[in-house]
Amino acid sequence: MIPLIAIVGPTAVGKTALSIQLAQQFNGEIVSADSRQVYRGMDIGTAKPTPSDRAAIPHHLIDIVDPDQAFSLAVYQDLATAAIADIAARGRLPFLVGGTGQYLAAVLQGWQLPRVAPRPDIRAALERQAAELGAAALYTRLAEIDPVAAASIPPNNIRRIIRALEVYEATGKPISEQRSVQPPPYRIVTIWLTLPAPVLYARIDARVEAMIAAGLLDEVRRLLERGYHWDLPSMSGLGYREFRPYFEGRITLDEAIARLKYDTHAFARRQPAWFRRLPNVLTLPADAPNLQQQAAAIVRQSIGGNV
Repeated sequence: MIPLIAIVGPTAVGKTALSIQLAQQFNGEIVSADSRQVYRGMDIGTAKPTPSDRAAIPHHLIDIVDPDQAFSLAVYQDLATAAIADIAARGRLPFLVGGTGQYLAAVLQGWQLPRVAPRPDIRAALERQAAELGAAALYTRLAEIDPVAAASIPPNNIRRIIRALEVYEATGKPISEQRSVQPPPYRIVTIWLTLPAPVLYARIDARVEAMIAAGLLDEVRRLLERGYHWDLPSMSGLGYREFRPYFEGRITLDEAIARLKYDTHAFARRQPAWFRRLPNVLTLPADAPNLQQQAAAIVRQSIGGNV
């Protein structure tokens, strides 16, 4: 059983700093569990670890695809599983770090995912239906053919709705019936960093302001100039989609920034629904003065001196 330390928590809670400290202390390497940090050229808006962070500790699954390349949960799971095995084979301790609930659950719970290749023809037809009829119509259809899948997908998450319908139309079987769980070969401890909502929201707002100061607008502009359009999954993600109406002249910059703060608060409120399902969860207050010492004690106990 490979020892695996997961460090999870809402955006801006402090996962990166703690994971680097622990990886340095325990001869570790970090596997990212962030669905947006996989994209090259999207650095500021995704709050990627800095070049100095990545020079201090090896990081995996960051900057692995271009913003217009397809990237799925199944592909992520395969890459993360391979990275964890490679780290352990070299005698180092793997840390799985991030806040993307599906990525974390797929690895830590051992999801067995349907390996159904994308069907551009089916997907395009469903996207046309969504544009004509709205996401609610597709969600209603999904609820009729696969209520289990519909119950796990937010009604406004059009990409996941379309994918579930795409799998059904390609195979004739609901996606929920093609999924199962097989416990992974890991000895897992999950450290969940928490903060009171007002403190977390203040951190989020400060991070957004820092992103703007660091050149987020220029980053978005460069991506558009390189031909990456707003409808791509990468460009329609948190941190980028909020600036579409600004670049299209429909709102002010201050309004776009306020929307990014609001959307990030909402995202942070949804994230715990995933974290509480993860295996062997221990919560730690992210603002504790002795946070590193508390976390190190948990890691030390979990690995039992084996790394």
